[in-house]
Amino acid sequence: MSNSGEPKAVTTPHIVKEELIAAGKWVKLEKTTYVDPAGNTRTWETAKRTTRQTNTQADGVGIIALLKRTLHKDCVVMVKQFRPPMGCYTLEFPAGLIDEGESAEAAALRELKEETGYKGEVVGVTPVTCLDPGLSNCTTQIIMVNINGDEMENINPTQQLEFVEVILLPLDEFQTKIDQLLKKEKIVVDSKVYIFAMGMAQAFFKPRELPILKQ
Repeated sequence: MSNSGEPKAVTTPHIVKEELIAAGKWVKLEKTTYVDPAGNTRTWETAKRTTRQTNTQADGVGIIALLKRTLHKDCVVMVKQFRPPMGCYTLEFPAGLIDEGESAEAAALRELKEETGYKGEVVGVTPVTCLDPGLSNCTTQIIMVNINGDEMENINPTQQLEFVEVILLPLDEFQTKIDQLLKKEKIVVDSKVYIFAMGMAQAFFKPRELPILKQ
């Protein structure tokens, strides 16, 4: 049965033009004119970073860093910092922009060192992913990093950023510890962090649950 009430696509959606509305040092606002799947010409307000480097599709990186130490639980290395757009503190993965001529992996290790003091090893890289596609063309790659917590420089890591607080949360209690933190402090959690926490909760506890048989 066909849904005759649904509009049929008559063209491939595409951008017609992009006009600058305002620009700052880090961000610009554009008026985007585009054609939708029904062939209608529409406009959109689009925020873009001004810092995207040549020969890359990603603006920056996010780092899921696992601190591994003998006789300790594996911990996720988090950062807490004040974010002016939110007007409050946030809980995030370490992250940062990619510099000119820098790979995503190199950017991740540099940002991890600057923000947390830890030196790690890249063990995984995602494709380029979007962050808030209804608002911006901003993109990122998530880099998985393992940190050998038994190495001397990782026993007492030295941060380079003054106003970033490092928080270590056990991987097997990640969502629980975040929820406890939210009850104690006025803080907003990055959506990527909480989705990862939900995934870890599923991975750790769902396999232990007995399936419910349907009658």
